[in-house]
Amino acid sequence: MKRGIFVLLGLLVIVVVGYLTASKWAIRHETLTFYDVARNRPVQVAVAVRRDREMRADAGMGDLPVAIVNHGNTVKFTEYSFLANVLAARGYLTISIQHDLDTDPPLVTKVGELYVGRLPVYERGVANIEFAIAQMKKIEPNANYHHLTLVGHSNGGDISMYFAKTHPDAVKKVVTLDNLRVPFLTQGKFKILSFRSADPVFKTDPGVVPDTATCEESGITVVNTDFQHTDMSDRGPDKVKTSIQGVLDKFLADDSKLAPVDTNKIVVPEPGSVAQAAPAKR
Repeated sequence: MKRGIFVLLGLLVIVVVGYLTASKWAIRHETLTFYDVARNRPVQVAVAVRRDREMRADAGMGDLPVAIVNHGNTVKFTEYSFLANVLAARGYLTISIQHDLDTDPPLVTKVGELYVGRLPVYERGVANIEFAIAQMKKIEPNANYHHLTLVGHSNGGDISMYFAKTHPDAVKKVVTLDNLRVPFLTQGKFKILSFRSADPVFKTDPGVVPDTATCEESGITVVNTDFQHTDMSDRGPDKVKTSIQGVLDKFLADDSKLAPVDTNKIVVPEPGSVAQAAPAKR
């Protein structure tokens, strides 16, 4: 009897240890700092990748798909782990990039200018992505950098959309969390998923979100939520992050359809005319 109890306890210990080991080691996390000599600028990245998928790629058993995560203004590149973990769990080599430095000028709004004066910020973001990819190719050569999935919150969502605009053939999917300035691309070259907030302060510029018919024709899914704009990062409530994770996971599965979740309803608001400059100061 005692021997049976000891055997049972031993099995339980093995199961628990195995579970904890799998939880700890299933996804590899690493933070790297590269230096762009041409721009005299450091570029930090946080990497998340499933160990088994990484080993398969290293063994020549298929390339890793690549996802680039772009942070919002004043939010750090390390504060989107709830997105990075879903992407990594789906088998993506996930690269979160720090776009802003303390020495960079603050983000400002210039009424009447292209993207309300944010174009230099987007161009810098694109340069950061290009540089980070070039460096990651040396470290993770067995990844598919030619069909990127871009994910971004707020300003990072605009960087993602602008990168897709300037590199349409290198993009497979775009996911934005309440980007406000850069209009969606409607040529249908890649799928777009966008979560929209109900924040009374952060307002989307006219023409950024297409109308319902255009979305249906172009492979664009818009998910209106009751979330606040600033809650769409690790700083937000668990219910917000869990809801976004659920829809994102389904979007990443090519053979799955998006299912409605409690706090979201797929609805597209009526937009104004397409404009790249905000009509009023935000």
